[in-house]
Amino acid sequence: MGYIGKKPTDAPLTSSDIADGIISTAKIADGTITNADLASGVGGKILQVVQTSKTDTTSLTDTYSFTDISGMSVSITPSATSSKILILSTLNIASGASAYGCHLRLVRGSTGIFVGDAASSRVQATCSTISVDNNFTFPQTINFLDTPSTTSETTYKIQWHITYDNGTPIIYLNRSVTDGDAATNARTPSSIIAIEVAG
Repeated sequence: MGYIGKKPTDAPLTSSDIADGIISTAKIADGTITNADLASGVGGKILQVVQTSKTDTTSLTDTYSFTDISGMSVSITPSATSSKILILSTLNIASGASAYGCHLRLVRGSTGIFVGDAASSRVQATCSTISVDNNFTFPQTINFLDTPSTTSETTYKIQWHITYDNGTPIIYLNRSVTDGDAATNARTPSSIIAIEVAG
């Protein structure tokens, strides 16, 4: 369709309006295309992946409040406030006696997320574990799709918490309780992954 004089600003752009028939990225102003302008199904695409892995061991002794696990955090900067962040984590835990174990909690910044409802004196945790054999670690997985609603750098981490006071209890990450130099024992890794998903 032709126009006399200047083309109306609300008129659709056609290939004849562009010399080479191509609209390049450089010709599109930032922020002018939104999710609503895109075809159905575009939302949900993976935008970035950040991982932290921990292969060394650590432990926690006689502590009955949530404490950061050294090396088990990951930081990601969402590209849009509508983005969701998928957290995937595997931790290999061992505890030194059948009378106690470990609570784990997923944290965004300093706030526990993906935890159970408050109920009297019960601990609000993401999951709990207890060893049944001192020669093995036991994997715990945490999967959660978070909506941080920010474009600022966001840190996710895992905290742990001994479950019961019985002598001087200790819990371990990435090693068994006995940690003997034999094929009956292993050293294991843990990881936390943050995946930005388009909103």
